[in-house]
Order: sequence, then C-alpha cells, then structure tokens
Amino acid sequence: MTERLDVAGLQRRLAEFAAARDWEQYHTPKNLVAALSVEASELVEIFQWLTPEQSARVMEEPDTAHRVTDEVADVLAYLLQFCEVLGIDALAALAAKIDRNEQRFPVPEVP
Repeated sequence: MTERLDVAGLQRRLAEFAAARDWEQYHTPKNLVAALSVEASELVEIFQWLTPEQSARVMEEPDTAHRVTDEVADVLAYLLQFCEVLGIDALAALAAKIDRNEQRFPVPEVP
C-alpha cells in the first residue's frame, strides 16, 4: 500500500488499524503514554551497553538496524496516537518548542 507519508495520513492509518480491531477503548492518554515509554525503553535497550563508537555504527549491522528501525516506528506510532487522542498537532508543537529554545539559548556572539 503506497500512501503519501505525512503525519495526518499516518495518524489516520493508525486510527483505522485500531478501530478495525476495536482497540480504541484502550487508547487512553495514560495507556498510550505508558506504551510510548515502554517502546522508548526498548530502543534504549539496544544501545545500553554500546560504546559511543559502537552506537554511531549501529545501523551497519542489518539485524540491529532492523531492530532500531522497528523500535523507532513503535515510538513514533504511540506518540502520534497520543497526539491524536489529545488533539496535539505534533509538528506545530515541535516548531513552537524550537522557537522557544532559540529564544532561551541564543547563538553565542563571537568576540
């Protein structure tokens, strides 16, 4: 299935997937944020005992690269579902946060 990859389209696919399985009842903010935390921890687990150098090369090994990619997808899926349930525009939230950080942490002036 080829579909234009955008946040709204992915959120729609996730919602349709959950609805077809009658999972919406479980997709409360509390449950989604807990699942998000679990998936983020599974991503951390892959890197837990790697050196900085090994972590920089993690995508070179196909099996590990596949695991990393899958966990990233799981984290993003739960984050998008969480945002959908709470009515958060994830991209607008990120843009606003970057704007605030640019104000909080200005580029140092060169003397």
